Amino acid sequence: MGPAGYGHNEPRTAEINVSQIRRLAEYMLPYKKQIFSTVVVMFLATLSQLLGPYLLQQSIDVHIPKRDISGLVLVSVLYLVAIGSGYFFDRMRIFLANRVGQLALLDLRRKLFNHVQDLSFDYFNTHSTGRVIVRIVNDVEQLNNLFTNGIVNVLTEFTMLGVAAAIMLFIHPQLALVTFVVVPPFMVIMFFSRNYIRDKWRTVRQKNSNLNGYLHENIVGMKVIQAYVRQKHNDRTFHQIIKDVYDSWMDAIRLNNAFGPAVELMSLVATLIIYWYGARLLQMDGITVGVIIAFTVYLQRFWHPVIVLSQFYNQLLVAMASSERIFDLMDQEVTISDHPQAVPLRNVAGQVKFEDVTFSYDGQRDVLRDLNFTVEPGETLAIVGATGSGKTTIIALLARFFDPQQGRILIDGQDVKESTLDSLRDNIGVMLQDPFIFSGTVLDNIRFARPDATRAEVVEVAKAVRAHSFIENMEDGYDTWVNERGSRLSVGQRQLIAFARVLLSDPRILILDEATASVDTHTEILLQKAVDKLLEGRTSFVIAHRLSTIRNADRIMVIDGGRIVELGTHSELMDKQGIYYELYNVQYESLQAV
Repeated sequence: MGPAGYGHNEPRTAEINVSQIRRLAEYMLPYKKQIFSTVVVMFLATLSQLLGPYLLQQSIDVHIPKRDISGLVLVSVLYLVAIGSGYFFDRMRIFLANRVGQLALLDLRRKLFNHVQDLSFDYFNTHSTGRVIVRIVNDVEQLNNLFTNGIVNVLTEFTMLGVAAAIMLFIHPQLALVTFVVVPPFMVIMFFSRNYIRDKWRTVRQKNSNLNGYLHENIVGMKVIQAYVRQKHNDRTFHQIIKDVYDSWMDAIRLNNAFGPAVELMSLVATLIIYWYGARLLQMDGITVGVIIAFTVYLQRFWHPVIVLSQFYNQLLVAMASSERIFDLMDQEVTISDHPQAVPLRNVAGQVKFEDVTFSYDGQRDVLRDLNFTVEPGETLAIVGATGSGKTTIIALLARFFDPQQGRILIDGQDVKESTLDSLRDNIGVMLQDPFIFSGTVLDNIRFARPDATRAEVVEVAKAVRAHSFIENMEDGYDTWVNERGSRLSVGQRQLIAFARVLLSDPRILILDEATASVDTHTEILLQKAVDKLLEGRTSFVIAHRLSTIRNADRIMVIDGGRIVELGTHSELMDKQGIYYELYNVQYESLQAV
């Protein structure tokens, strides 16, 4: 897959979105008291920093001409106090601002993660894992500067800008107004360049998303890549992707860095105006040397906020590019959720009934049509059929990973849509063909569904499914660390651990989806014993690729084209000599040939 395959679902925003800024601000609201303390400290820091130039002007214009040594000492002491207090308050402001910002980011990331956990399967079927990870990790991190420094800094700089302008107007209104004539041209430049800056940073975020998505896909699929010797082709694709990242970043940086020199140029022009106009006023005896020097210092304090504010605007554009992606994910509808009147499933016996169930993934082609059947408590129903016939869809609907467009699914007579999801899934155990093993110990993986289970309970279920012996032979036994997806374990070992996990959860309804399809015959015999243990006393749905493993099922249901075409015991279906009979004989002949 090439670079063009990534980033095609990126949201686009024409302008800085005020509603997004408002939504981001909501994560700061729980910390209003801390924000108020930060603003107070910020205001004290600003006053301390701006007191210095005024004291300097007083020294030059008042105390030095009068040779007032005591006055100069007093001003010097006040100047040192101002510098010290400014440093102290500024450090405190940075600490308080960072604490508030990190708390807000913590809340945002936690809410985003919890929302992702609640999203339905259809979202993950249409969005890459890499892109979701980028939004939770990278995009939230892009808000770090805005939350920790940006907002408080802009308040600080606005205050400094306003106070500095007020002091300059107070000291000499005429000189101040002449100095400010360079501000409008700069604002015009910033206004007309903002759209270009916004688009450049949005492109950076999109290219980074492409990079993360491509990396995730290739790392997960590394075995396939090596098997098909795709390394050189992938290297060329990766080179193009990172070149796009580099080019987009450099484009954004070039435009972003143009602001610093522009502001410095405006500051230089303003300083020249002060010296030129101030010199004329000196000749007319309309101004003092101290005022000119103070003006020069205040001008630096005036333009520094302008620089920071222009940087904040760029920072805000970067944050907008990330926040629109974050809220795009946050606004994804959770299609499978508890209904307002949902009630828990209690004392489940295990009867399952499908009534006129019709389901389509895309709303156009029905995968299941008018499905009707009942499974009694404790009964084992095997489901067979060709690939794409709808077998896995049946169990996905039962576990309510999706909802049917028509019909009802009942457990003990209660519609699963009217049951709470937690109680429904607590009563259903799902065992897949390729069970997921998490990073952690074998012990943690087995008690994934029941974190409060004791070690003795874990050992008991491991023995029941014939997993205890191989676990004990590992270097640290049940405390052996396994990597994500269980790369250290064989397919059969992963299956046995997953069997133990399901048995420990003790579900009333059990789903086995091709649970022994990927193992050799010897391992299958071992797994079959574990399956027999799992099936005891439970309502069970077994999807099996090898029909020999389901001969002892209470009933076998044959699905073809989303409909039930045959239903009965193994003997009944063999006597009927229909689809099941043909499938069974084809597999039997294949085994005989081997």
